[in-house]
Amino acid sequence: QVQLVESGGGSVQTGGSLRLSCATSESISTSPSSINCIAWFRQPPETEREGIATIFTRTGRPLYAASVKGRFTISQDNTANTVYLQMHSLKPEDTGVYYCAAAKQCQVFDGRLTDPTYWGQGTQVTVSS
Repeated sequence: QVQLVESGGGSVQTGGSLRLSCATSESISTSPSSINCIAWFRQPPETEREGIATIFTRTGRPLYAASVKGRFTISQDNTANTVYLQMHSLKPEDTGVYYCAAAKQCQVFDGRLTDPTYWGQGTQVTVSS
């Protein structure tokens, strides 16, 4: 069982930045559970959860949804066993609960990971105008 713990959420004004962290309970580089990708999702109020960024943990290759491409950066620190989401130029529509998720089988469409196996508990991001 892989555990994921998000942190770094908070409240910022439009145009601000935040960095979210997703700490994993096992090594990203060796992954005894055979995790091959970790992704960030978000769920705005009264809206379905959507994938926004995915990283293939064996290679570090990132993929992004169009809504965040150019503003958000997903990265990993193998020493810290943590995946980050650096967010710049935040907009009110970026408001929501942000989750990280992990998968063994990585099917990614437009930066969105499908059917992850493990989920974190989420962290709230609020962007005010």
